[in-house]
Amino acid sequence: MLRPIATLLLALGLGTPALAHHGWSGYDSSMPLTLTGVIKRSGYEHPHGFIELETPGKTWRVVLAPPSRMSHRGLAASALAPGTQATVEGYPHRSDPQEMRAERITVGGKTTELR
Repeated sequence: MLRPIATLLLALGLGTPALAHHGWSGYDSSMPLTLTGVIKRSGYEHPHGFIELETPGKTWRVVLAPPSRMSHRGLAASALAPGTQATVEGYPHRSDPQEMRAERITVGGKTTELR
């Protein structure tokens, strides 16, 4: 009796990280955006990094790639420091008008592909 319960609990525990990760269907790829602004805050964290980008009239939460991908492609956490100017290209969130998913980011004259 305990073995089936233990197997079920183990399976549920292993599935938890997958449930925490979101898909990209929440972003509208038919509406490409290019935004330039100043980074107000950033996070180089899992599952995805982010920046808060202050643009004229609006501050966006920009979802970036996982830190390992950004690092492998040459985008260090230090490049995303508050006060840094950045340009991001990506897609707006379908239900959150303050959020976008970035496909690429340009910081300090260097463009990094994120997807």
